[in-house]
Amino acid sequence: MEEVLLVGNPNTGKTTLFNLITKSDEKTGNWHGVTVEEKKKQYTFSGKDFLLVDLPGIYSLEHFSLEEKVAIDYLISHKKQKVVNICDVNNLERNLYLTLCLIESGFDVVLAINLTSKRKQRHLSCKKLAEKLGVSVVLVNAKSGEGKQKLLEEISKKREVCKSSKKNKSIEEEAEEKYEKISKILQECSEKTDQTYGKSKLDKFFLNRFFAPIIFFAIMGLIFYLTFFLIGKPISNFLNEILALLGSPVTNKLKVLFGENFWLVYLFEEAILGGIGTILSFLPQIILLFFFLSLLEESGYISRVAFVFDDLLSKVGLSGKSIYSLLLGFGCSGTAVMTTRNLENKKMRIKTSFAIPFLSCSARLPIFLAICGAVFQTKSVFVVIGLYALGLIVAVLVSFFMNKTILRNDENNFILEFPPYRMISIKKTFKVLWQNTKNFVIRVGSVLLALNVIVWIFSNFSLKFSFVKFGGESILKTFARMISPIFCPLGFSSWGLVVALLVGVVAKEGVLSVIMLFASGNLSDALFACGSDIYFSSISGIVSFLVFCLLYVPCLSTIAIMRKEIGGKWTAFSVCLQFLVAYVIAMFFFCACKIVEIFSLAKVVCFLLFAVLICCSFFVVARVIKKKNCKNCAFCRRYCKERKNKKN
Repeated sequence: MEEVLLVGNPNTGKTTLFNLITKSDEKTGNWHGVTVEEKKKQYTFSGKDFLLVDLPGIYSLEHFSLEEKVAIDYLISHKKQKVVNICDVNNLERNLYLTLCLIESGFDVVLAINLTSKRKQRHLSCKKLAEKLGVSVVLVNAKSGEGKQKLLEEISKKREVCKSSKKNKSIEEEAEEKYEKISKILQECSEKTDQTYGKSKLDKFFLNRFFAPIIFFAIMGLIFYLTFFLIGKPISNFLNEILALLGSPVTNKLKVLFGENFWLVYLFEEAILGGIGTILSFLPQIILLFFFLSLLEESGYISRVAFVFDDLLSKVGLSGKSIYSLLLGFGCSGTAVMTTRNLENKKMRIKTSFAIPFLSCSARLPIFLAICGAVFQTKSVFVVIGLYALGLIVAVLVSFFMNKTILRNDENNFILEFPPYRMISIKKTFKVLWQNTKNFVIRVGSVLLALNVIVWIFSNFSLKFSFVKFGGESILKTFARMISPIFCPLGFSSWGLVVALLVGVVAKEGVLSVIMLFASGNLSDALFACGSDIYFSSISGIVSFLVFCLLYVPCLSTIAIMRKEIGGKWTAFSVCLQFLVAYVIAMFFFCACKIVEIFSLAKVVCFLLFAVLICCSFFVVARVIKKKNCKNCAFCRRYCKERKNKKN
């Protein structure tokens, strides 16, 4: 079977073309680092089988990041294979540099010019370009499929390849020579229009130093409000009502067959039916969140977000490229950590990997929705947004701390391409939405349901494997009671909550699974019912528990990926650091909320203002006294006359 290698600069439409030819659904995006390892899939043309390989984006045959090394190593080891080099018609000056590198290195190249937009920056003559380069040139639209047939025909043809020529020149000299050659070729083969690719009047607002962050947080706030409250909650309630209607006859039938107190009846009603109900309660919010984020990605706005936050991230040792991984962290921490390999600097990869697990992944979202909805009700949306913001703040602070201590790194250049704002493709959006939802249900739903059953068994059977129902000395209760004192300073020590946290290490979905299992369907009552297995004595304990769930160690799958990406020692250090940070911050929130409960919010605010005023007064008085009795100006920041005289 003949292999065909698909290569090109990032953001030229490689993966979109791969999906078009192989009829796949691989993830595409408007930024560098979406493809981080090669993807392979077979396709058939004219009765012959081909294996198309989608390689990570590269700018030349010199690698600067891990995923570029993956692509270049694969290219060199498969030099005799056909290479499809895809270029963006609006970025030919830069894209053709890689084309010349491939041709001069002796690769069998087919040049595919991707027509990404109807408003092209230049008019191109493919015939002249093919003559100048000495390779086949095909115009193709990776989105609509225009030119696909001709491209496949050119791929299937065989041609003689010139031997590679070695030049005794420096990299800078070769680059300068290639760009001069590209400039001459494009002058003869194309006519440039007066349009600037990617430029838009909207960027006056979306890239404005003052308005850009406000617009971003306003957009995210609106998405959260629509997802968690206005649209998502009514749909969740409706689905739960449907489940109750469908599940009740089955439960009654089991009671008739086995009796009301038989353990199998409880297993179906509490573990299986309760697990499905838990999934349905947060599935609408997850779908809506995926939908809105895919709209932002498809429109081209996400690349602007990276540019806006590059300044801030660079101050904590990260770069704008890190924003891609951080944004993906709101979906799945494991996937986000995997994308950090596109960062050129090893220390930056480690710091970004450290920061990602502090962000609230989609598996934590159901925990927040269920508990906040039961406790805070209409105000739950603000609490959820606050938790998301807290995770982001802690992630930035941890990165800043690491950058100032053990992971100092030099400044990194940040190169970013702005795609034009695009009209959203409804077909593509729903295709991506379906794929994400399906993966989420399979990954999270199956794990949650399985954990529900496992936890139910361990919490309803004793060490002697006798059925004890809730409240008895079950296997989980015995073990959880041994370690529950650790969490007393955080305001919660019920064995059911400890079990939930332990199960959450395996998969974060399990935290809610355990809580809903112990709540027996009525979460708001179970949280404050004295004697309940998930009892909280006050709101302070609930806030502390939510904060701890947000920040404590990631799931096992994420830990495994971190070990692969940054090594076992750094992963172990990250897990220990996360537990410590989660413990300290949760304790702080518990103490702060407890003080507010005792003295009321108004009194606490007045006390803090009074304390600040007293501190400022002491500071001013101390400076005045020091100035009067000043004999040594070494530690004085004010430019007094004596200091000026000493300088002179």
